[in-house]
Amino acid sequence: MEENDSFKQSRVPWSAEPSLKEMAAEVGVDVGGLIEGIKNEQTDEEIAADLGVSERLVCHLRNRFYSHGIDSVMGQD
Repeated sequence: MEENDSFKQSRVPWSAEPSLKEMAAEVGVDVGGLIEGIKNEQTDEEIAADLGVSERLVCHLRNRFYSHGIDSVMGQD
């Protein structure tokens, strides 16, 4: 291998991790309602009450949204 050759990281536009949509569907959460609550700057407690789930679950899904987005896909060209 020459000095200028380097290992090129794979740049595939998909992820093996579940998307926020899939995670929300799995636990019976309306992802649209969750996103709307986040958009409206509601607290986890308020979103949980609106969706009929635990505050802890909303906290987890909110963190997932902030760290991975909706679809967990980060492609590169």
